[in-house]
Amino acid sequence: MKILFLSQRVPYPPNRGDKITTWRLIERMRREHEVAVLAFAHDAADLKAAEDLNAMGIETVPFPHNAKAAKLRSLPLLLGRTPMTLGVYGSRELQRETDRRIAAADVTYAYSSSMGAFFLPHTDARRVMHFAELDSDKWRQYAERTSFPASWVYRREWRTLREFEKRLAHSCEQNVFCTPLEQRIFDEAIPGAPSTVLRNGVDLETFRPAPDEAEPNHLVFTGVMDYYPNIEGCVFFVNEVLPRVRSEFPDARFTIVGAHPTPEVERLAQEPGVTVTGFVDDVRDHMRRASISVAPMHIARGIQNKVLEAMAMGLPVVGTESATQGTDGAAGRDFLLADDAEPFAEAVLGLLRDPGRARELGAQGRRFVEENYDWEVVLRPLDRILTGLPQEEHAAS
Repeated sequence: MKILFLSQRVPYPPNRGDKITTWRLIERMRREHEVAVLAFAHDAADLKAAEDLNAMGIETVPFPHNAKAAKLRSLPLLLGRTPMTLGVYGSRELQRETDRRIAAADVTYAYSSSMGAFFLPHTDARRVMHFAELDSDKWRQYAERTSFPASWVYRREWRTLREFEKRLAHSCEQNVFCTPLEQRIFDEAIPGAPSTVLRNGVDLETFRPAPDEAEPNHLVFTGVMDYYPNIEGCVFFVNEVLPRVRSEFPDARFTIVGAHPTPEVERLAQEPGVTVTGFVDDVRDHMRRASISVAPMHIARGIQNKVLEAMAMGLPVVGTESATQGTDGAAGRDFLLADDAEPFAEAVLGLLRDPGRARELGAQGRRFVEENYDWEVVLRPLDRILTGLPQEEHAAS
């Protein structure tokens, strides 16, 4: 089977959430199928990654993308009814290449609604839309947590993008989500369109516990640090949670690990006990030295890879409902749940006071991902999605 894969970013290396998922999808597809990738290249590293993929035998055509310039070009869309997302990720060159290749493909697979726009005109083609999450719902959450005028822009994007998602979803043979929660939101918002769940996974060999390297009272967060939900979560944790923790454990340290920290994130390093690393070659080096992983985001959908990876490494996780709900784990058994500053701090303090309990929670987290999130297991339904065979059961049931 020939598969045309449309990706918002060059899907390699698997060093951030969307790249982890897209790389795993493509790696699984190429075992039995011929895969060609059209993707936006956001920087020089993406262009190099495209060369690496081509060297592996995965034909990859990158299209350079300047995010700042694209956002400026999309501003006039505010005067109409087109989502700004489609302006930011619009490309005549990528559209022409999609148009040229799609007829020769047995199936075209788009990851994110912005990429689905490129195959939408081709009504005769077999198309699979991998939403992962409804992007429109993310903008709704942004609108609820920001003030005017940003809230107006986000609310407009939520409404206009939702209308586009409806049109896109009803045109595809299948719409794919990474959790039953996302599927339920989709089914309620866009009734009548086909949907299924294809979970994310975690590399259980790469992310393994290293208990002998853990440093006492060391907290860690991992994630790309120019992404608003990560920024908001870390600002909340540093300003409202960490001082409560350090009042009892003055040596407690918090390390923020992730590329592209914004000035707001970099300023957090001025606070006592806070380190901002920026890009690192291997996040595991910092995770091994931590004793607790925190996931304090209040805007999140889908499965958070940072949570799965921390659990795979045997780290006890304290997270918000937004950050942990996609795992389908049990709060109190697989991770600790807290949304507000005081209970979040108390959950962290409870683990610092009782290292034995922390180790037990971390070990249970590892068992949980071993049982539920092995990539080889979670991607088994992929061939049925590609071939259009009925799924064995509705994943939300």
